[in-house]
Amino acid sequence: MAKTRNRYGVAIAGVILHLMIGGVYAWSVFTKPISAYTGWKETSVSFAFSLAIFFLGMSAAFMGRLVEKFGPTVTGTISSICYGSGIALTGLAIQSHHLWLLYLAYGVIGGLGLGSGYVTPVSTIVRWFPDKRGLATGLAIMGFGFAAMLTGPVAQHLMAFVGIANTFYVLGAFYFVVMIVAAQFIKKPRPHELPQAIAENAQRVSLTNQELTANQALKTRTFAFLWFMFFINITTGIGLVSAASPMAQNITTMTASAAAVMVGIIGLFNGFGRLAWATLSDFIGRPLTYSLIFVLDILMLFVLLFFKTPFIFALALCLLMSCYGAGFSVIPAYLGDVFGTKELGAIHGYILTAWAAAGMVGPILLSYTHQVLHNYYVTLIVFVIIDALAMIVSVWIQRDFVTRRETKAA
Repeated sequence: MAKTRNRYGVAIAGVILHLMIGGVYAWSVFTKPISAYTGWKETSVSFAFSLAIFFLGMSAAFMGRLVEKFGPTVTGTISSICYGSGIALTGLAIQSHHLWLLYLAYGVIGGLGLGSGYVTPVSTIVRWFPDKRGLATGLAIMGFGFAAMLTGPVAQHLMAFVGIANTFYVLGAFYFVVMIVAAQFIKKPRPHELPQAIAENAQRVSLTNQELTANQALKTRTFAFLWFMFFINITTGIGLVSAASPMAQNITTMTASAAAVMVGIIGLFNGFGRLAWATLSDFIGRPLTYSLIFVLDILMLFVLLFFKTPFIFALALCLLMSCYGAGFSVIPAYLGDVFGTKELGAIHGYILTAWAAAGMVGPILLSYTHQVLHNYYVTLIVFVIIDALAMIVSVWIQRDFVTRRETKAA
């Protein structure tokens, strides 16, 4: 008889994998040094990050299917190869002063590694924790949120000791080794590997008691609504995080140094928010949690509009970032509740296309309106409106689930 594996060991391996690929959020640490070394414009260097996020979202769609077909160990291995080599080739691009290679290495190859790595552990961990889906996905995705805090200081020290190009060679090799080892521990649970009590408890958190394929899920109205909600949540969050420092200085009397400290603190809220909101969703349900996320979003956006005190402004941004992180951690569990775990990896991959779209829309909307109107107020009002629409949708589908349960009970 095969030995029963520890589900917490699988979860830890997933957290480690996400800690590695989450280093993408530390790209701003490299922007100025790369620009100074190569002579490239900072905007050109920053575009590599946008390209990586775009390929993350788009590649996640088909990588999610590969998770279901070949298993998470295979896709985790693919991720380690793509992300590790992409980071190492970024060093070569910098050393050889080839901007096109930077985009290919970091944006395309690294982005493919991000997409495959992001979807690899999530659906698998949900299968291991059907009774605590929120907590499990919160732990895994929290690693992605916290990674920049670890990568940033390490990268700063490496650049000081070995130079900018060699830093990427070192990081690429390190990521590859750690990720390929972690991937070997991320495996789906075998039949009857979970205790009966856990399996029975999983039925109580299901909203539909259905097990749909990815193709079936894509055709439902609920998937379209969830995609829209996810898109709006990310559009607001990523738009704000892309301009947090200049916006704080523009609207309040906050200094540049204070704004820099604030950016670090909101990173903590982004990470902890993923775990806190996802754990809360295990107790109050995913539909209500998403509705509360949008309610808090709207309230804090109003605070940004009407309060100019630095402390209150910073607190509101911190809470908004917790909501931004929450969107990522709650959505996989929400999908599992609605569509089941039969092809959850593929379904999760498809919904991540909203991330690719929002990653372009949010920052562009904020920067364009500020460039034209020379203030952030119009964009904040737009964010209030779209968040209100998303909240209405979240309440609507929440009532739809209640109606279905009442109909079945009758």
